[in-house]
Amino acid sequence: MKQKQDSVEVKAPIQDVWAFFSNPKNLEKITPDDMGFETINEMPKKMYAGMMIHHKVGVFPGIRMNWITEITHVKEGAYFVDEQRFGPFSMWHHEHHFEATENGTMITDIISYKVPLGTLGNIFEPLLVGPKVQNTFAYRAEKVRELFGAV
Repeated sequence: MKQKQDSVEVKAPIQDVWAFFSNPKNLEKITPDDMGFETINEMPKKMYAGMMIHHKVGVFPGIRMNWITEITHVKEGAYFVDEQRFGPFSMWHHEHHFEATENGTMITDIISYKVPLGTLGNIFEPLLVGPKVQNTFAYRAEKVRELFGAV
């Protein structure tokens, strides 16, 4: 299992940041275009524990697959967790934490994942999957700073 943690601080108040992140449709706005990320099912404007989200995502050029996640935990204004139920990973657990700061809001992502295909997957993880996860979250941090202002 691999684990990754990233944080970004933005100038916006926590209420505004939470409102953005707790709307599942906004994930498309902070995901790199080359991933072809698309939310398929209709979404309410506010998430809740037990909510299932169906995405299409490009895992490799020309290859798109279904990615179904469930919002398993929500503490309004503080954190939520999404877990893969079906998709490109053997396991995916993503914690999103939000904390008010003197300058705005600290956003922290903690991702735990396991690649499929056993030994073969473990060989390709540092070559393909790890860098793709890293680039996706670097892009996300850049977009979030653009949307809410960098500290």
